[in-house]
Amino acid sequence: MALLAVLIRGHKITTVQILFFCAVIPSVILHEVSHGVAALAFGDDTAKRAGRLTLNPIKHIDPFGTIILPILLILSRAPGVIGYAKPVPVNVSRLRNSRNSSVVVSLVGPAVNIVLAVVLGLLFKDLVSGQFARVNAVDHIGPIWAQFLFVAGYVNVLLAVFNLIPLPPLDGSAVLERFMPRSMLPGYYRIRPFTMFVPLIVVVLFQGALQSFFSWFFIHYANAVV
Repeated sequence: MALLAVLIRGHKITTVQILFFCAVIPSVILHEVSHGVAALAFGDDTAKRAGRLTLNPIKHIDPFGTIILPILLILSRAPGVIGYAKPVPVNVSRLRNSRNSSVVVSLVGPAVNIVLAVVLGLLFKDLVSGQFARVNAVDHIGPIWAQFLFVAGYVNVLLAVFNLIPLPPLDGSAVLERFMPRSMLPGYYRIRPFTMFVPLIVVVLFQGALQSFFSWFFIHYANAVV
């Protein structure tokens, strides 16, 4: 938060960027909590015993992934703002029917973001009176609360779409894992914790492709809620 304060004082961050930042934190926390809740439903109480089934942000904030990374991406004008909370611990071996339920546990995070995007979009459409006012909010004009509703919805679209990319450790990789031979899984699980920076590398190396990718979702989400 000290970094955010410095950037604001230096006039290097805009109101819209602050709205993006404020939307990312609760969105990634809800994303992570949902993984733990799903794991508990399938028999693994690791996240519960670790005290991670809570909405208390202090329990989930990762200094780099939840604060520094989103700010750096905002300031570098990256095509999308991503972030992550401290990963919720899940012991796959304790899940009932682990190969199938692990896919559900992984995909429930993006599913929660999709639900949030839909709910926020409906609220935006219902609470912001008139198409002209909604267009203004999309263009970052008008009441801050209206702008935030749209930004928060779009942030959840970004989180859902990005996390569904089938690259470890993103949630979409669970689908690939499901089709791996069992003999390969132990080795894969050993290297998986060290793939945390793969998404950041993708953002840095493929900015143009991601810009087009995310712009398509922006246009369609904006059209749907306006």
